Amino acid sequence: MNRRDVIKSLAVAPFVGGFMANGSAMAKSRSITDPLLGGANIYESIGVDPVINCRGTFTIIGGSIERPEVLEAIKAASGCFVQYDELAFGVGQRLGELTGAEFGIITAGCAAAMKHATAACVAGGNPERLIRIPDLRGMEKTEVVSPRHSRNVYDHAIRNVGVKMIDVETPEELRRVLSNKTAMIYMTTGGGSDTGQPLSVEVVCEIAKPFNVPVLVDAAAENLTIPNVHFQRGATMVAYSGGKAICGPQCAGLLLGPKGLMLSAWQASSPHHGPGRDNKVGKEEMLGMLAAVEAWTTRDHEAEWKRWESWLNHITDVVTKVNGVTTSIRQPGDNFSALNNRAPRLTISWDPDKLHITGEEVAEEVARNKPRLAIGSGGRRPRRGNDEEGEEVNMTSVSVHPSQMQPGEEKIVADRLYGILSQKRQPKSKQLKAPSGNIAGRWKVDIDFSSSKSTHTLFLEQDGNWIQGSHQGDFSVRELVGMIEGNQVKLRSNDRHVADHVTNIFHGKLSGDTITGSIFLGEYLTAEFKATKNPYEVEKNPVVVPGGPPLAT
Repeated sequence: MNRRDVIKSLAVAPFVGGFMANGSAMAKSRSITDPLLGGANIYESIGVDPVINCRGTFTIIGGSIERPEVLEAIKAASGCFVQYDELAFGVGQRLGELTGAEFGIITAGCAAAMKHATAACVAGGNPERLIRIPDLRGMEKTEVVSPRHSRNVYDHAIRNVGVKMIDVETPEELRRVLSNKTAMIYMTTGGGSDTGQPLSVEVVCEIAKPFNVPVLVDAAAENLTIPNVHFQRGATMVAYSGGKAICGPQCAGLLLGPKGLMLSAWQASSPHHGPGRDNKVGKEEMLGMLAAVEAWTTRDHEAEWKRWESWLNHITDVVTKVNGVTTSIRQPGDNFSALNNRAPRLTISWDPDKLHITGEEVAEEVARNKPRLAIGSGGRRPRRGNDEEGEEVNMTSVSVHPSQMQPGEEKIVADRLYGILSQKRQPKSKQLKAPSGNIAGRWKVDIDFSSSKSTHTLFLEQDGNWIQGSHQGDFSVRELVGMIEGNQVKLRSNDRHVADHVTNIFHGKLSGDTITGSIFLGEYLTAEFKATKNPYEVEKNPVVVPGGPPLAT
């Protein structure tokens, strides 16, 4: 990472996960006696501003808009009582008829589907095993194997069952680790799972077949394909999010597969007591999700696509009135990766040295101020291009994904972006303010999280405005980069693990030997910190290197 990249990475906070830090600023004065408003103003009545979704089916901004058929089914289902096992059998049979799978169950989201599928493979429908989860001592099926490329933050749902995760990177490794302990193989779609890759779904399923090991494919954000492409590739079970492309209830998921495994997965789900009791799915979500699947089979997907393209064309016509702004519409490919958030995508590009604003700054501006838009930005590394004279220029960008936009919002988005990009701005000074002090050394950092405290240590080296070093957290030490301009200190570290990471962005004010400020933790909200310089002296003794092995211990 070069110095320009450091500035970009520390200048603004990303859109996703940043709302809570600004929540108090958005909240409006409201009496406790004021009623909850209905209609479009329901969120404003509690001090929350809605967002126009130009990003896709991200859970943190609501996933997708439920279809009218879904809302009607939910309302109808809420008016009476029903025995849940009977309901599950009826829904499962109908899902099989609609999707071509043998059977299906509705779960409390795709993560719950993954959890219940794992529990089914571990317990095999045996309640004595089921109620012991996550204590798997004495059980036979205790391991889940996954290609390394498929490990991700969502497989916490699998790990919650108590299984040991085993990562593999080659077909040979996969063959070696499969055993009678293997409960299941877990895979995501796309990328390394695509056809032709060493550990594609087809290859993994073929290797798993002689071992009789079921393969779960996580297709959370994908379009529902009928007949199902992943079953055709050999998968045993496929899991979907209900609140993404299918436009069902946000808190519902869909698990498809053999009837026996599906009944074992349903056994592991609420209302049954055991490890899945906390993943409750109501009769309303079950019927709403079933209605969404039925609607999927009759929706005019071609007309939806044409409507999305017309919205992107309108935005293009408006923003390209700004001199220097160009656009392109990217169509998804034909590989399995393209099934996720499948829609055309508009990229709006410009030279930040001419408009004096970056894509990240535009995304931040529209995220924080009304009318609020969730859009993508071109990342911290500028895209290179050529101007009309053939000279190399820097390019920055924002992107618009239309699948969850609603009619009329394309005009709001176009006008909002045009208004920002057409503003006249002065060039930004590239000269950084001189540091107000030297922060090289060891710092004791006292952190206040929302309900606990912790103490970390920073080891910092300073070269003018630039900082590098290490960040010792609760369990690990990671590299740290940053900058100091005047008395403003910005530092960034990333605590990375297999399938997980926690980014720490420190922003504080230097005063003598103290730095105070906040730590932006992305989706994990914001913490406050106070860092105190902790001088220490190292004894300057010569190091003696022995001439051979010791004669005594």
